[in-house]
Amino acid sequence: MTMRTCDVVIPCRDEALALPLVLAEVPDGWHVIVVDNGSTDGTADVARSLGATVVSEPLPGYGAAVHAGVLASAADYVAVIDGDASMRLADLVPMLDVVRAGAATMAIGRRRPVGRGVWPWHARAGTLALATMIRRRSGFGIHDLAPMRVCRREDLLALGVEDRRFGYPLELMLRAADAGWTVQELDVPYGRRAAGTRSKVSGSVRGTARVIHDFAGVLR
Repeated sequence: MTMRTCDVVIPCRDEALALPLVLAEVPDGWHVIVVDNGSTDGTADVARSLGATVVSEPLPGYGAAVHAGVLASAADYVAVIDGDASMRLADLVPMLDVVRAGAATMAIGRRRPVGRGVWPWHARAGTLALATMIRRRSGFGIHDLAPMRVCRREDLLALGVEDRRFGYPLELMLRAADAGWTVQELDVPYGRRAAGTRSKVSGSVRGTARVIHDFAGVLR
């Protein structure tokens, strides 16, 4: 029997069309936890049919979904990735290797677009602004918002991150800095979302503005 190495948490809202792509190649020893955050398109049923554990989180918000998945995890290591098929589960494996080797407390991804038009201008500009906030407040030399990340489950829960909206990644990084964590950023390919799906953040200027608003709330 394959040993369970890492649980990967995938927060989802209406990602039924993307999940078959996301879960097409699950790394050996990894287990998938899909957190259904108010979907109306059958996301939960698709996830179960593909072998994932499904957790329902009625409280809307990225942080709420991620936290519910981490609580449901039973592995020593936990990873997080978006459920839109823009990034690959396989690219989490080198991050886990970094953490298991003791080279960093947490490994995170830095998105590198694979083509033109993949990353809308407003989303890229917002990411630059928010990553700058994180660098200044945390001291971590990062360039993205850690859309993919891996760390020990116990370490993550011990941080006590409280934000349940889009401010979760910022609060995570600030608390990690206060706790003396080390962070290593790895480049990851960033492609287009699955056809027929729409980003809750980068899909509109309004969505990007909402993220900036939530980050500002964490900084108050």
